[in-house]
Amino acid sequence: MGALSGRDRRQLRALAHDMRPVVHVGAAGVTVSVLRALDQALLDHELVKVRLHDPADKRALARELAESAGAELAGLVGHTAILYRRHPERPRISLGGDPAGSADADLR
Repeated sequence: MGALSGRDRRQLRALAHDMRPVVHVGAAGVTVSVLRALDQALLDHELVKVRLHDPADKRALARELAESAGAELAGLVGHTAILYRRHPERPRISLGGDPAGSADADLR
């Protein structure tokens, strides 16, 4: 997956603003079940928030989650990471000059 531009990240953070985290990384860290839940959430929604439980290095953990899920890290606000992965068949979010999908899709 290609790197997101600053404009794309800003757009994704704006879309995620009112969303609630759908995946939570607990004290056990990144487990197989967390990765499975994240993969399903990205497939269902394309854009998700992930709540990180008191990580030692939240930036590294957010990057690890994104890399493991084949997603892009759109932002990190407090202990909440915003991850984006375009749906392989039916994208709903249009970024930059991308004509596929729609940025105003109901993402909640």
